[in-house]
Parts: sequence; structure tokens; C-alpha cells
Amino acid sequence: MQNILGQALRRAASLPWQQRGPPTQGPARRSRGCHGNGALPLRAARIMAAPLLSAALRGARAFGTAAALCRRAAPLGPMPNEEIDVSKLEALEKYRSFTRYFRQAEQEGRKARWWKTYRQYASPEPEPKTDISLPRGKLLKVKEHEERKKILKQNHQNAEMERAARLRTALIPLDEVRAEWEKTSGPFHKQRLAEYYGIFRDLFQKGTFTPWVSLRVEYNQEDEHLVPVYYGNMVTPTEASNPPEVSYEADKGSLWTLLLTNPDGHLRETDAEYLHWLGTNIPGNDIKAGKEICHYLPPFPAMGTGYHRFVFLLFKQERPIDFSEDIRPTPCHSLKMRTFSTFDFYRKHEDSMTPAGLAFFQCQWDSSVTWVFHQLLSKKRSVGECCTGLLRGRAVP
Repeated sequence: MQNILGQALRRAASLPWQQRGPPTQGPARRSRGCHGNGALPLRAARIMAAPLLSAALRGARAFGTAAALCRRAAPLGPMPNEEIDVSKLEALEKYRSFTRYFRQAEQEGRKARWWKTYRQYASPEPEPKTDISLPRGKLLKVKEHEERKKILKQNHQNAEMERAARLRTALIPLDEVRAEWEKTSGPFHKQRLAEYYGIFRDLFQKGTFTPWVSLRVEYNQEDEHLVPVYYGNMVTPTEASNPPEVSYEADKGSLWTLLLTNPDGHLRETDAEYLHWLGTNIPGNDIKAGKEICHYLPPFPAMGTGYHRFVFLLFKQERPIDFSEDIRPTPCHSLKMRTFSTFDFYRKHEDSMTPAGLAFFQCQWDSSVTWVFHQLLSKKRSVGECCTGLLRGRAVP
């Protein structure tokens, strides 16, 4: 540090007067203050060296800041249009038509560059994800195309169908259309919806799967009305107060695992979930015949926290699995014991089961949540007080 201060003083003292700026009181001040060699006295040198001294006290790195900012790094590769001689622009070949210019611009745009384009900055490529879905044989597009052409030909030859379509009296069999959709493009549409709602990101991190098995979930109401669960539709906590009816197509002798989780409702941890239902070793599609590891708990989204996602996941087991480590007591109304991680659960049993189906709904607070908090979860405060305490950083009892 002493060396730096000494260098700063010597540098300021040796500067000629002309490099220090104009005098403040005319030639008389300059003649009295300057020596014969044009150097400044020690007192003036100290005044001139004040900025350098303050920079030295902050650290020696401050002296190299300006030089670092002025230094220009060499490009990582050839710059655009380096081969063009700007002094001979008239000699360049003319495009003579927009089509030729556009074609050449497309060719240049396809070439690999060492710099990032605007499109790469605006819409970067998503991170690669691991496909953890069930193995599925590739559909022969040629065969599928031939079958569609055959069906179209039969429809064109059907006079009654043609007349009904012209008079707008044709009836479309929606059940058949839905069944065909489930077998063809339906699983891919469901996968895109789950990606849009962040289901795979929050439950499986970098994993994704195609739901090849159609999972149907319906909540029975007292007036014999059914509330279905699709892929992001709204269901109130009152409508979902009782366990739903779940159905899916399953081979005889197969085993399945079904769970319901809420990735948005944990009151203490941001990345944790609440487990609302878990059934394992289900033979075929008989839910009641399986082993219920954790009984059903109604949704309880806190007031003011917006919509929560409730996700049904169906796993296909390759063999019977021992879930003794995941068993919850009955009844289980402790939120601490309901804390869950789908990713950890899957990683623990990934060698024996594979995700095959999903369905999810969105849910927000209604009056039935108060009863769940007070009666089932035994919370002393109301739902509004719990939410307010969380926002203010207080723990919820």
C-alpha cells in the first residue's frame, strides 16, 4: 500500500502544469507555484493525487478498471461480411430480384454460426427431457393413411350420409370419436397440456411421459350428478369432498398404483407436496381391491392462494412392490405426515413401476375448506388467519 501511495504522489508531482488544467488565479499564481522545471510543489501534488489515493485505499484493482473497460476482446470467429471490400461496393453482384435475394438469405440463415441469433435469444431451445413413459410400438403411418383413405371412400359412396351432411342433419357419434382420439392423438394432446401446466416440471423435474392409458376420474354428487376430471378443468373443494370413481383399461393380472397429490398447497416448504390419496398393488382396474397406503383427504386450498393443481397419476407395476416405508397411519390428518415428493417416490420404485396415465384439475378455496381445516386438520386458526400468518412470515400451528 505504501508503494502505491508513493507512486501516486510522485506521478502527480512530476506532471507539467499544462496537463493539470488552467490555473485558478492567473499567471501570478502559476509563477509563484511552479519551479524551474515546471513541476508542482509537494502540497499541490498531494491535492492532485487525492483521487488516486482514494482509489488506492479501496484497493489496487481500481487502477486497472478503466483499462479493462477499454480493452476489446477478439471475436470468436469471422465477423459477418468480412470478405466484402467496402471500397468497391459497385463491383458487387446484384440480386436483380427479390426471389433470388430471399433464396440466398434462407441459405445463409441455415448455416451454422459461432454467434447466437435473435431467435435463439428470444426463444431458446428447451432443455432435453428424459422420456419415462411406457414402451409403445411405433404406428405405421402408411397403414394408418390407407385406412383413412378407405373410410373416406366409403363415406363418399354412402348416399344417405351425403344427404344428411348436406341438410345438416348428420349425427356424429361422440363416443366413437372420443375412443378414436384416445387411441391416436389423444395421449400427445394430454402430454402437451401437462407440460403447459408445469405438471412434469414440478413432479418429475426433467422427466416426461406420454399417458398411453386413458384415466377417467369422476366425483359423484348427492343429486346423482357426476363431476368429471379432465386436464385442467375447475372442480370446487365441495365437489371433491369424497373419493372419486376411477376407471381405466387394464389387462387381467396387471398391477397398478394410483396417487393424488397437490404440488401447490404446502404451507411450509415451497418444493414439497401434500399427498391426498395413495393406493398400491391394485389388481386390474379394481381400485377397492388394492392396498390403500394413504386414505383420501379432501382438497384444502388456503384462502387467497389462488388455484391449486391436483394431479392423479397412474403407474403400471411390473411386479408386486413392498410399500411398507410409505404407509401412513389411519386416519392420517397430520400435514407433516402428508408431506410428499412424487419425484422421490418414483425414484425409489422406478425399477418396478412406470407412469402410464394422468388427469388433473384446478381448485380454489370455498367454504368447505374451513371445515377441513378445523375438523379434520384440527387447526386452531381460521383459513384466512393461517394464510395471513404465512404471508407475514409466522408459522402456522
